[in-house]
Amino acid sequence: MRLLDANELEGVIGHELAHVRHRDILISSVAATIAATIMMVSRMAQFAAIFGGFGGRDERGGSNPIALLATIIVAPLAAMLIQAAISRSREFAADKGGAAIAGTPYGLASALRKIEAASKRVPLDANPATAHMFIMKPFSGGGMLALFSTHPPTEQRIRALLGEV
Repeated sequence: MRLLDANELEGVIGHELAHVRHRDILISSVAATIAATIMMVSRMAQFAAIFGGFGGRDERGGSNPIALLATIIVAPLAAMLIQAAISRSREFAADKGGAAIAGTPYGLASALRKIEAASKRVPLDANPATAHMFIMKPFSGGGMLALFSTHPPTEQRIRALLGEV
């Protein structure tokens, strides 16, 4: 709060209120539950394969080991990617909603720039389990790691806020 001026703080509060208005906690909870279910089914398949499940002992053919391997590896990966993509899309919607609540996108855009610059000097106190609770991605990383990020890149958010996309 010491970092931001009144307009920037208004934009950030608007962003958070937009999350409430859009029921993003509910949406994130449903996405997390679906992802956890997919991961649990994948783990069940993994243990079934290890301990001889899926009828692999009979003479009729058993299960396809390649399909089983794909389920074990690809399903959890896909679940995490989908969950992160939903989270990123909710951030864009909250940015737009926050700008509407504040009456202008400039305060939030400025706040995002300041918060990102400050987080580079003093890293945000986050871990992967709490990353979704920050206004921007608390971890650095681009390329393939960006696919697993809960927040879109700050510059991309600012361009979308200012209508430059």
